[in-house]
Formats: sequence, C-alpha cells, structure tokens
Amino acid sequence: MKIVQQYVLGSADVLQVEEVAIPTIEEHEVLIKGYFTSINFADIKARTGVKGEPTFPFTIGLDLVGEIVESKSENFKVGQKVMAFPKNGSYREYAIASEHLTFLLPDEIDLKQVAAMPTVMILSYILLMQIAQVKETDTIVVHSASGGVGSSLIQLAVIIGVKQIIGTVGSVQKASFVENLGANAVYTYDNFVEGVNERTNGKGADVIFDSVAGAVTTKSLHCLANYGTLVQFGNSSGQPGTFSTNDVHNSCRNVKGFSLGTTRKEDPSRLKPVVEKIISYIEKGMLQVPIERIYSLNDIQEAHQLMESRAHQGKILIQLNGEIV
Repeated sequence: MKIVQQYVLGSADVLQVEEVAIPTIEEHEVLIKGYFTSINFADIKARTGVKGEPTFPFTIGLDLVGEIVESKSENFKVGQKVMAFPKNGSYREYAIASEHLTFLLPDEIDLKQVAAMPTVMILSYILLMQIAQVKETDTIVVHSASGGVGSSLIQLAVIIGVKQIIGTVGSVQKASFVENLGANAVYTYDNFVEGVNERTNGKGADVIFDSVAGAVTTKSLHCLANYGTLVQFGNSSGQPGTFSTNDVHNSCRNVKGFSLGTTRKEDPSRLKPVVEKIISYIEKGMLQVPIERIYSLNDIQEAHQLMESRAHQGKILIQLNGEIV
C-alpha cells in the first residue's frame, strides 16, 4: 500500500510517498481501506515538530473515511462504511483503528462531506455545546472564522439560533466567505476589539472561541463581557496567549481549555453521541462542510503548501484510494 512518511522535521517537501506492507490488526481493532482523509492544522504542527520530536519514520494525519476490510471487533463487520481516528496517522491507503475510535456511517451519506467533518465538526460541537454551553441569546466571537473549525463553529451556531455571531479573519478577502456561512459581522485581527464592543454597546461578547493565541488572546480580553467565557483550543500563531488573574476575577470571567487529541486518548466514549448528532445534521442537509480541494496522495506536498498559505477557504481533502472524484 501507499503511505506518506517523513524521516526529518521540516517543510512540506519532507513528506515522502512510499510503498509498505498492509498492517496487521489486533483484538478490538479494524482494518480500513481509506477513501478520504482531511488535512488539519495539527498536521502542520506535527510535521514541523511543534508537537515534539517523534520517532522516525512517522506518518501524520488525524482522521479518515473508508470501508472495513478486516475486523476483530464484535461491533464492526467487513464492508461497513466508517469514519475513524486511526493509529499511526491517516495519510495511508489502509489504516488500523481501535473500535472505540471508529464510527459507523449510514449507507447513503456523502463520504466527502463526512471526510471533511471528523476533527473540525466534532471539536466545534463539543466547544459550542459542552465547553462554552452557548445559549441562543449570546453574542459569540469566532477567531480564524474561515478555517475548518471556525467555519464549523459558525454553521453550528446558526443551527442552534445564536443571537449574534461575529467572525474574525486574517484578511478582508475572506470576509464574504464567512458572512455566507451565517456570521452577522466579520472583522480582521486588527479591528475586532472595536467592532465587537461597538456591536454590543460596550458590553462585549459572551463567548470568544480562540484557536490563534498570541496577541489575539490578549486582545480578546478587551472585548469579553463580564461573566463571559474565553474558550482556548489552539495556538496557530505559534505564540502563547497571556492574561493576568486581574483579567478574570474582578469581572467574573473565565477561561476554558479543550483538546480533542487529549479527549481521544483519555475519554473516547464522549465522542460517539457527538458523531451521531453531526451525522444527523449532514443527513438532513442542515450542515455542509465547505471543501476547498481534493488532492491525490501523491500530491501531499502541494496540499500541505496550500494549507500553510492560509489561502484556502474550507477543508482540504486527500483521496486515498481510486482516482480523484
């Protein structure tokens, strides 16, 4: 089978497509013939070593959609279509996944839509409904609103009827894309503080979703309402966000953190009901994940270059088996 491996950390050109043997599964695992995997910003961080020094060679990638070709789990059988968070990376034609991180799909569902969903939609639903516990009457701010998680947060917020949704972007060229998703207003990182305070009559936002960190985190505290919540779930800027205790205790505000990676490892059981909810939204046509482009596995370097350019609007997919659709 084909697999993408890297032997050093670095830019996209360290990603190499090689041929290896199809792996062997153990008890409570399934072997999946992959159809699609998605590229997430976490893949860039892993490739460049931001997440730490790995054991070489290694394969990155978080999620995939495919068909079970072998099963040692009582819960799954050969021929079933599934979504999974596989072991040892997803940039491969065949992957092994634990039964606890494998989820059955309906027969007629659009597999490309599901492939664009696993990391971004599951994370967004948990952030919105469980971590922030957003209410219809809230004003929310979504940083990096044109990205995978940002666009998912906005769509889910629209579904539950959130009063006011404000997005932030790195460039004004992305504003119309975010507005079309359902945002009531879009600002850049340079002017969002003033924009949010103006739209809320100086009160500030009830919830701010921050995957950027760095200066964006510090600025967010200047437009977060009393009793508001800052949800921190990433640092795409590469810089830590900082605030002082004085920023939270006098104003009764709070900061919450969340990691889907940690949850997959330590509490995977909480993912299944979220997956079922997201799948139902897709089946009913209530939710559509924007797809920027689908690449072949052989074009993985180009796909990563697009991801890093931040010029994309929506998810980037890799087709693992078959010709590009």
